[in-house]
Amino acid sequence: MPADNAVEGLAELDRETVDHRFKALPPDAEGLTVGELAAQRRNLFTGGFTTPVLALSAESLEHNLALLETYAERHGLAFAPHGKTSMAPQLFARQLERGAWGITAAVPHQVRVYRAHAIKRIFLANELVDAVALRWLAGELERDPDFRFVCYVDSVRGVELMDEALRGSGRETRPVDVVVELGAGEGARTGARTDADCAAVADAVAAAPTLRLVGVAGYEGEVPDATPERVRNWLRRLVALAASFDKDGRFADAEEVVVSAGGSAWFDSVAEVFAEIPELSRPVLKLLRSGAYVSHDDGHYKHLTPFNRVPEEGALEPAFRLWAQVVSRPTPEQAFANAGKRDAAYDLDLPEAQVVRDARDGSVRPAAGITVTGLSDQHAWIRTEEDADLEVGDWVGMGLSHPCTSFDKWQLIPVAESDGTVTDYIRTFF
Repeated sequence: MPADNAVEGLAELDRETVDHRFKALPPDAEGLTVGELAAQRRNLFTGGFTTPVLALSAESLEHNLALLETYAERHGLAFAPHGKTSMAPQLFARQLERGAWGITAAVPHQVRVYRAHAIKRIFLANELVDAVALRWLAGELERDPDFRFVCYVDSVRGVELMDEALRGSGRETRPVDVVVELGAGEGARTGARTDADCAAVADAVAAAPTLRLVGVAGYEGEVPDATPERVRNWLRRLVALAASFDKDGRFADAEEVVVSAGGSAWFDSVAEVFAEIPELSRPVLKLLRSGAYVSHDDGHYKHLTPFNRVPEEGALEPAFRLWAQVVSRPTPEQAFANAGKRDAAYDLDLPEAQVVRDARDGSVRPAAGITVTGLSDQHAWIRTEEDADLEVGDWVGMGLSHPCTSFDKWQLIPVAESDGTVTDYIRTFF
């Protein structure tokens, strides 16, 4: 897709019609375009939105985008944030504006979404052996000479399947760039387990004219029983593998050597070890792939973020807040709100009640003595202590854990300023 189609793709999102497909949007906005609704700058609490409603903080989004940009620059890292977190082209555009090299994907569907919105550089942090997807990829590479694509390989059989599919695509195109994935250890996820396994995969790539070896990669978040020392040791294995391959001339056809790692829990260790990469025969692209930073959270990543270990580098801010309304108060110890598993991430932690917006006067108070203890499909189970101030009709603002399973429950998410003014709507494509 031509580069100038990126702007047009975002404009097309603004032209989408607001209707029943999108949870929580004001019923009286039906028939408007998303852009027209955004231009009205309605208030999240008084502008006709229904509950439950998930909102993103405009200020926290901007803060997080800026923080990772400066972090990557400070440490000499290129950055391809993992797009699976949000699957939101508007956020991709902002990440690219903030200096991202490209966007990381995990499966072919995500690559198709990215290409539909003119993403020019895609790193697929996974193996790709689906013949249909590979034939489609060959077509994209043929149509767009500026499209850069890189993906994992971790087995000889996988390389053979890729070569077979690409040969059968009927396309006259350049080779597909691949990096050998180093497994994070026994019992970890994908990746070749030993140096000998990695060498065998590299040999297979060299024998496949449809592929080109351009580097090595992996995911340190899968290191068993991870500690800073174990993570750094694995990262040094990855760097040593890159140096060994380079010494053996395996990157002879590459313009640069890609060395990639970096989820959202250990990017400080990645920065530390990647600073030790020796001079190779070609320039090195030190590619970080963290994705959850864009919204951060109030649970899983709040505890795991590397900024807890390096506070002098800054701090991310949780950008999500789910607002639900109390619909039942059957006992003094119990209340129920109208948000459940269909609305809130719950795979790692339950939502955290943070604030209450009073139904009578709109005032906001801390959610003292109020705890979410469980979720049904459409209800939040809330335990209330004796002095908790909570009534039917009140709105409860909840923090969420795990961005990846928060974004995917909402197709259109309001972006609200601190006073509740909604300035934008983020469209997701899961």
